[in-house]
Amino acid sequence: MRVNTADRGPVAFAAVLCGLLLAGPALAHEGTGLAGGFVAGLLHPVTGPDHLLAMVAVGLWGAFLGRPLVYVLPVVFPTVMAFGGALGMIAATLPPVEIGIALSVLLLGVAIALAFRAPVWAACVLVAVFAIFHGYAHGQELPSAADPLGYSVGFVLSTGFLHVVGIGLGLLKDRPHGALITRGMGGLIALAGVYFTGAALLGA
Repeated sequence: MRVNTADRGPVAFAAVLCGLLLAGPALAHEGTGLAGGFVAGLLHPVTGPDHLLAMVAVGLWGAFLGRPLVYVLPVVFPTVMAFGGALGMIAATLPPVEIGIALSVLLLGVAIALAFRAPVWAACVLVAVFAIFHGYAHGQELPSAADPLGYSVGFVLSTGFLHVVGIGLGLLKDRPHGALITRGMGGLIALAGVYFTGAALLGA
């Protein structure tokens, strides 16, 4: 009997999501004493479930929306994230950052689950706002890194890779029942966002 490999995608995604939730929320932002350079920056995004899911969601939503956003959103996010990182390094005042990061996971997941087809400008603004919070949190860690430049390069490359993973998952929409699969993934991301948001509010 032939097994449709496309059907394994949602199951594998759900399994990974469950593992991330069991790891605990906001692991990407615990402490500011992270030392290291390129390798530390490369690994850092994938060790924090909130950041990982937000980055995957950006690519997934972009793929769901199609051109030009499938290309634009993965460029907007790291570009604005660099600006947010600079704000973090100078300790500029922002609303509660962990809540903003958690809401990014929640709202991006909801947008995917509801197949929300935002105008290009609105999608870019939404992703840019979220990027500021993610960049700010990691910008606060950069001054303590042994090699801030190397860490930044690794972090941006890893973020780009997660966007590509999201785009790859989003391309399932062109397969039979693919739109339901991608929207289901969005629902799982939104549930994780609810968890992260609750944890961030309790910790505020």
